[in-house]
Amino acid sequence: MTVGLCLLTWNELEGCKHDIPLIDKSQFEQVYCIDAGSTDGTVEFLQSQGICVYQQSKEGLNQACIDGVLHCSCDAFVFFHPKGTIPVEDIYRFRKYFEDGYELVVGSRMMKKSVNEEDTKILKFRKWFVLGLGILAKIMFQREGNTIWDVLHGFRGMTAKAFRSLQISDFDPSVDIEMVCRSYKLHIRRIEFPTREKARLAGKTHFKAFSTGMKLLRYMAIECMRK
Repeated sequence: MTVGLCLLTWNELEGCKHDIPLIDKSQFEQVYCIDAGSTDGTVEFLQSQGICVYQQSKEGLNQACIDGVLHCSCDAFVFFHPKGTIPVEDIYRFRKYFEDGYELVVGSRMMKKSVNEEDTKILKFRKWFVLGLGILAKIMFQREGNTIWDVLHGFRGMTAKAFRSLQISDFDPSVDIEMVCRSYKLHIRRIEFPTREKARLAGKTHFKAFSTGMKLLRYMAIECMRK
């Protein structure tokens, strides 16, 4: 089993400066990046660290992930957003799950022993929405196997063969929840493990909460009509 590390970036220079030096590249057979058009020096920094950077073929998170698998030369891959939010050492945990036969592996902020950025807040709107979407996906599509509760965390990995079988749509930015829903429908073996999230080091999220939430709910309706 060969495993590639696919970085997904869009103006994440500060996060990259924090995370990349901590990565032991020898733990992966391939380390590369799909960049969405950074203008802050992210690409130049990654290249200075010996990391091959590919510009994604068109806009959108879905396309970034599709391109990531297109450029993957390994049996499996790990998507990692270097924002300084997730412990770098957790990227090494995926290989064991792949070797155990799992095809979709998610680093979860929703499990026991995990930490969500909103855990210290009284009102956890983002966390509650993710859990609600996870429950909805489970009710609508899961018929067997493990439940994935953190359906929107981009810190995840999959075998390349299984990802290609999903036929990810261009209904951006559905890719994270789509990977879960399609894995339910196609009976892909899946699991999640707890990770610890903290606030990003710099910059703001590229996805506005309300508009993104509405798009994801529309995707769920569309998925009901797909095979």
